[in-house]
Amino acid sequence: MSQTTPEPRPAGAFSWNEDWLATVVGLVLIGLVLIGAIPDWLVP
Repeated sequence: MSQTTPEPRPAGAFSWNEDWLATVVGLVLIGLVLIGAIPDWLVP
């Protein structure tokens, strides 16, 4: 079995996982509805 250690990430590196991506997309959709760029009935 190989005993390799994972490479350390550089300081300040931020990994985007599904939770953060969903949060950002949701906030963008809310912002677009609030400014009237898309109709509110379009976003569930």
